Amino acid sequence: MPVPVPRQRDTPAAESGQAVLSITTDRPASHPAAHQALNLLVIEDDPAGGLTVPEILDADGHRIRLRSARNLTEATRLLTPDVHCVLLDLSLPDAAFRGAGAAAADTAADQLATLRQVLRLAPRHAVLVLTAEDDAERAAEAVQIGAQDFLFRDELDGRLLSRAIRYAVERKRADIAQYKLAESKLRAQENARLERGLLPNPLLEGSDLRFAARYRPGRSRALLGGDFYDTVRTPDGTVHAMIGDVCGHGPDEAALGVELRIAWRALTLAGLCGDELLATLQEVLEVERPCDEIFATLCTVDIAPDGRRAGLCLAGHPAPLISRPGRPARLLPYENNGPALGLLPRARWPRRQVELGGSWSLMLYTDGLIEGHVGAGKERLGQDGMVEMINRHLDRGLRGEDLLEASVTEARRLNGGELTDDVAVVLLSRAEG
Repeated sequence: MPVPVPRQRDTPAAESGQAVLSITTDRPASHPAAHQALNLLVIEDDPAGGLTVPEILDADGHRIRLRSARNLTEATRLLTPDVHCVLLDLSLPDAAFRGAGAAAADTAADQLATLRQVLRLAPRHAVLVLTAEDDAERAAEAVQIGAQDFLFRDELDGRLLSRAIRYAVERKRADIAQYKLAESKLRAQENARLERGLLPNPLLEGSDLRFAARYRPGRSRALLGGDFYDTVRTPDGTVHAMIGDVCGHGPDEAALGVELRIAWRALTLAGLCGDELLATLQEVLEVERPCDEIFATLCTVDIAPDGRRAGLCLAGHPAPLISRPGRPARLLPYENNGPALGLLPRARWPRRQVELGGSWSLMLYTDGLIEGHVGAGKERLGQDGMVEMINRHLDRGLRGEDLLEASVTEARRLNGGELTDDVAVVLLSRAEG
């Protein structure tokens, strides 16, 4: 049924079967959408083209650009990204709906099936519906299922149409903004849950070791990355610590990091250690990872009950740093270690025995700490630069939490801003005497 819009005089010809209307919104020039033309797509069944008037002016003399489609098949073709609003005639007959590939029986069962289809086709567009005045109940239902507003056919004129379009577009923008805000809040809640899994409380009851840790997400990240760590004390008095990094960033990688951390804790408390533990973790990773390209690096240490010795296993991960009183900090040996988890089937991870001494601090970290740049050039901090940085802070008397905070802060400063990758650092310390 044609939409009764008054014809305007002295208007340009329509473009190849499409009537084209445009409007500039009444925003101040500083608004990003000021002077932006709004495009309207009309879906109605008049064989003559319905809105054949090529131009409609609102009260301020602004124009609305209009395209018309006789069925949903044409509407799908004309629904390009520059369309802001859709005006749907609810009296569109069954034939027009069948043009979109649906059965006529579906339309008979649901008079608003066409609208539902339009809303699926145009989820980010404002949608207005046009109906008869005696069909107000169906018009209200149309708004309930997603239309921005309804218009009565017998009351429609150019000014009412242009105002309804502007309001519908603004309401849709507000709805999208509200949806994004709700989505952002939900993502923040998900991140908090992931963070609780990635950053656990250490189980060190009965140990004389001191524990400290820092975690900082990388720059411009809405979701956590895959860095994770844990520390537990088994009944025999051995303290086990690990730190790991799943390649990539996002919810899948963060979730995989949580799974590996929980699996490590369970396997460690069950008595596994060294190569046997890492081989089992690789099986977990291979089953749980979303694709075969995902791998994880890992560093594990098991500190003897007397605190003077430790076993070290590295799976493609940077070696820990050890510091002792009166001696500069240095990296633990890292030659002949195994590959990252998930790279090689039936890989092996040799366990190296390390003498710690009476008093010491052992720092485990992820590569986010050493891959930051130094200044404006391409040079990276690297492990050697990190060792020098740690020694400077030790010379200043920094220990524990203060040492970690100063180190992460300086790495960020040297990088000239937030670090690109996530950073996790764990510090275990023992004082003899």
